[in-house]
Amino acid sequence: MKIALAQMCSGIDPNENARQVSSLISGAAAGGATMLFTPEMTGLLDRDRSRAAGTIRNEADDMVLSTALSAAKDSRIWVQLGSLAIKASGKAGEKWANRSYLINPDGEITARYDKIHLFDVDLGPDESLRESSAYSGGHNAVVAMVPEATLGLSICYDLRFPALYEALTNAGADILSVPAAFTVPTGKAHWEILLRARAIEAGAFVVAAAQYGGHEDGRSTYGHSIVVDPWGEILLDMGEGAGLGFCDLDLEEVQKVRSRVPAVANRKRFEMPVKLT
Repeated sequence: MKIALAQMCSGIDPNENARQVSSLISGAAAGGATMLFTPEMTGLLDRDRSRAAGTIRNEADDMVLSTALSAAKDSRIWVQLGSLAIKASGKAGEKWANRSYLINPDGEITARYDKIHLFDVDLGPDESLRESSAYSGGHNAVVAMVPEATLGLSICYDLRFPALYEALTNAGADILSVPAAFTVPTGKAHWEILLRARAIEAGAFVVAAAQYGGHEDGRSTYGHSIVVDPWGEILLDMGEGAGLGFCDLDLEEVQKVRSRVPAVANRKRFEMPVKLT
């Protein structure tokens, strides 16, 4: 299975981001990919919540989503749209969803996933991020069928919570998608090691399309979109810069690795520890 990853520097204008998405989809198809993976917040990366509120739409009106649906159909390619900021309902004052989409070559949405773990952190005296102030977290893990494989969906900060990936692989996932917009400090420290750990634990491919660079809203993201095989080896690291990367996945490796080290099959349920005094 040949896949493509889009490493983007999404900005505050959904029109420009939609144009880039259309170009990336056609470029991935022209390169022979069966499926394209894009980063978290493909359609809008804007930490100015007041300004973002003027451009965030519901699914029916979102320009980037409609562009992706049309381009996927025109190019006859699967698209895993890493995530979009979406109005979850028409209720005034309701928080948004950080939502991932799986789109088939007929231009149809076949799966949705709302990010469960929201990024509420203090990275230092000058950087505090509270995703939950504007977004509502999801509640359901999601797997979906793609050509020759089962795809488990996650988004960025989810990466730090291995129980989610255990649930996804227990449900049959052999490819794990981790679209992201990692900050530079956390990316340098933890990005690669966490992705490799999730791949090794699951005996699965991990595909992580990422945002990169200095964005219009003033933030900087780490890049290094990566594909990791089920043994934990890096098959692709896109480093810095925006563009497309391609990688071939030998899906038979999943069962080979899981037979060699049957950690998934050997998982056990257990009682929570009792605190002794």
